Amino acid sequence: MRHNASPIFWKSIPLASFETKTQKVMALTSSNGGKFDLSEVKSVHVVGAGGAGMNAIAAVLLASGYLVSGSDLRESAGVNRLRSLGARIAIGHSAGNLNGPQILCRSTAVPDDNPEIVEARRLGINVLSRAEILAAICATKKTVAVSGTHGKTTTSSMLALALTDSGLMPSFIVGGDLNDIGSGAVWNERGDLFVVEADESDGTFLQLKAKAAVVTNVEADHLDYFGSYEALLDAFEIFLRAASGPRVVCADDPSASNIAARVGGCITYGQSSLSNYRIEDIEGHRYSSSFKISFGNKVVAQCNLPIPGVHNVLNATAAFVTAVELGADPESVTSALGKFAGVARRFEFRGEQNNVVYVDDYAHLPTEVSSALAAAKVGEWQRVVAVFQPHRFSRTANLWKDFADSFVDADHVILTGIYGAGETAQPGITGELVARAVLEANPHTSLTYISERNQVAEYLDSVLQPGDLCLTMGAGDLTSVADEVQHRRKALGK
Repeated sequence: MRHNASPIFWKSIPLASFETKTQKVMALTSSNGGKFDLSEVKSVHVVGAGGAGMNAIAAVLLASGYLVSGSDLRESAGVNRLRSLGARIAIGHSAGNLNGPQILCRSTAVPDDNPEIVEARRLGINVLSRAEILAAICATKKTVAVSGTHGKTTTSSMLALALTDSGLMPSFIVGGDLNDIGSGAVWNERGDLFVVEADESDGTFLQLKAKAAVVTNVEADHLDYFGSYEALLDAFEIFLRAASGPRVVCADDPSASNIAARVGGCITYGQSSLSNYRIEDIEGHRYSSSFKISFGNKVVAQCNLPIPGVHNVLNATAAFVTAVELGADPESVTSALGKFAGVARRFEFRGEQNNVVYVDDYAHLPTEVSSALAAAKVGEWQRVVAVFQPHRFSRTANLWKDFADSFVDADHVILTGIYGAGETAQPGITGELVARAVLEANPHTSLTYISERNQVAEYLDSVLQPGDLCLTMGAGDLTSVADEVQHRRKALGK
């Protein structure tokens, strides 16, 4: 099953044309720090240490033997986890939080006028972005980078566990906590593979020099950063070309497949008959999926995945293909996928009360919402009650029309106001735009719009019935609604 064909780097388009693309896209991702060598560093300060991305970075640095300090605006499970590992984390941002670190790293959400950033620059301390510190960590191992508009976290998590069960001892950083271990970061000094969720939102994935690269799909997102869909596609092409080893791409996704054709030498997977690894005989169930993976005329895996949804079948197949191409035993990989316990906020069970089941999902883009609801529909619930919170004003302004058919598998839809994620509100850009798109395309949709987040739990309490699945979706603060409704109902004796 291993592919021995040499990668075809420059045959698809003229070299000069590709170099021009590269220059334009890399100009977006250029940083003032350049490549950074961690070999002479002993202490690191992490600003925003409670956030998922920086928390994982800090955990890996601690496991690698660095002295780690940091700060965040509030207490959290992530902050406490870092403290338990030996980090000194302060609550609140202050110049006094710096205690002589050799470098400071921060997420893109931390502004230049943050007092710790200002103090670090005054003292001549190197200030690195998350992309730069991640690239520096990646340089110490053979990096396996998983990218795509959807499915990065689940695919990279599955891959990390598959490689672990195959005895390859990978390290990894993914964008969510694996339910198996309660963390999204592990550092293993004995292994040489490093699985990384490669984020395209700020060009981070272009700074990673990967041995293997995975592209799950490519859709229009983060256009406020890239400027155009064409620039986004060019960035994914650059990402794939840079990989020195296996390049694994979903053949079912039109844009990803097109990029693979331009790059050449890619290994494809999907339901498409043109895929190298073909997915066959998918059977969906309320809480699981089963399917076969074929290579040529041979069935190489019979998978029983303990999470639902065709999108997760694709994620699992991407993980299987990548692991096998990196040398893992197919049977060990298949066994690992059969034990996958999921990732926080990815179709995550949040409780059952009075025969109402609560599930939460990170879905915040049109295709993600459609996929989550398609997975829910297979469960044959009495009703699927979908609650969706649009994420970011800029994203809603660009994509609101694309949500028109995203909710067709829901029996009742609740849409809320936009979670701004730090963005300034834009005139005329509200959650009502999404509601309008849905109702114009599907006038008979049962839909309720609730602009205020704090009114959602009360409304759900009034409409949920035995046999319902309540599926909350979004990348904002809707994740706690399931707990709020259950606490409310318990207090009221329902």
